[in-house]
Amino acid sequence: MNGPGHYREPERLLEQATSRGESDPTAPWCLELAKAHTVLAHVAPAALTSDGREWAEVAVRRLGNTSPALPEQART
Repeated sequence: MNGPGHYREPERLLEQATSRGESDPTAPWCLELAKAHTVLAHVAPAALTSDGREWAEVAVRRLGNTSPALPEQART
């Protein structure tokens, strides 16, 4: 899913949660998922302006790999 998709998804999920009503146990789940998509919609523009190297380095550190096998352009 791309940034605009993450922007549209919360609207769809909020509508779905509202139509289900408070008694439906999936309504809170729809609201939580809408929150997650809202955060991703805000992060997407920052990710698009990145050259990708920073994201690759974060992913490698997060996974605990000390010798990343990154593409050559990402190592420079």
